Amino acid sequence: MSQRPLRALLVASATAAAVVLGAGPVLAAPPAPGNPSDGEISAAQTAQDAAAAEVGRIAGLVAAADAQLQQVQVQAEAAGTAYDAAQEALAQARAAAEQTAAQLAAATAQVTAAQGRISDFSRDSYMNGAALTSEVVLLDVRGPGELVQRAAMLEWVANNQLDVLGDLETAQLRQANADSAARQAVDQQAAAERAAADAKAASDAQVVAQQAAYAEVSAQKASYDAQLQAAQVQLLSLQGARNAYQAWLDQRAAEEAAAARAQQQAAAAAAAAAAGARNTPSGAQAGYVLPAAGRTSSCYGSRWGTTHLGVDIAAPIGTPVYAATAGTVQRAGAATGFGQAVYVLGTDGAVTVYGHVSRYYVRAGDRVQAGEQIADVGNEGQSTGPHLHFEVHPSGAMYSGAVDPVPWMSARGVVIRGC
Repeated sequence: MSQRPLRALLVASATAAAVVLGAGPVLAAPPAPGNPSDGEISAAQTAQDAAAAEVGRIAGLVAAADAQLQQVQVQAEAAGTAYDAAQEALAQARAAAEQTAAQLAAATAQVTAAQGRISDFSRDSYMNGAALTSEVVLLDVRGPGELVQRAAMLEWVANNQLDVLGDLETAQLRQANADSAARQAVDQQAAAERAAADAKAASDAQVVAQQAAYAEVSAQKASYDAQLQAAQVQLLSLQGARNAYQAWLDQRAAEEAAAARAQQQAAAAAAAAAAGARNTPSGAQAGYVLPAAGRTSSCYGSRWGTTHLGVDIAAPIGTPVYAATAGTVQRAGAATGFGQAVYVLGTDGAVTVYGHVSRYYVRAGDRVQAGEQIADVGNEGQSTGPHLHFEVHPSGAMYSGAVDPVPWMSARGVVIRGC
């Protein structure tokens, strides 16, 4: 709970005390503060404890709702990636079906052409006074020379035209079977794509429902927080006459100590940063950098029946996002699950993914260098708070083949702490 009401009342009491104790003549003493009874203070303390207990209860509900929201968000990200992969597989199946259809058409055309040649031969034979049968062709001759000539013609037809036609028809049948298999594969991939789309829609709906549940319990907590704050103020107003000035002195000492600790921590952080700058890992010097500064809030791995395919780096909205390595932008803009994302194909052949960004400064085809700002941290898409979702696909695939970025980056001299 906020201590601002407490500090405000204590400051007021301290000011009154300073007027009484300050240097110079005192013209008039302030009126004595009221002195509430022990029963009044006890009742106020009981009311505050009850309000604090209710705040603790609702805080547990908020934490549970937040955990559930993170779970469905990860599941929605996985469903979105599966949907993209299904669309890609469907496109490949359709391309294969188009290829087999073209091959079938070519085989059919060859069969038709061969049949036409045989038909022409039969017509010519008929118009010359003989039907295309071996008995008639060989019996209806006017001499030994014509008999040899027609026998040779029949042998040529048998050895060439008919065999060629049989081979072509076999090829046509084979292509027809391949085309049928390809079309069946398209149907299967289309069914898989529809199933993935349904799963994605269900996951998105689940995220929306859980966001509503989280918002509801958060609103309840805000109400109980207000009640607790009112109870604290009431209790403080009763205790003020007894211990306000001493409490103010204690509070001021605590704040001064906290400020001193903060200064020490800031100095230590600055020294550590300077030391880190002087000791840049060799991998970073070789062309790999940390994609964003912040706290690692979620690591790569299995959870809630699915896999979180990257590392989440929590940071305020607008924090710069840098290209982890040099490469070419493959895609930048709207992305399923991420809201907005940037995909970079590195010169090393790996794809790095930067999700949930609020703004991006590159587009497909742009060349980027390691450490170049490409986007800002955001809270877009299926996200429970501002962060950068960072993935690595060493295989070069945009939507599959993700590995744990922590050891992958560590092998290249860049440490991602917190996992």
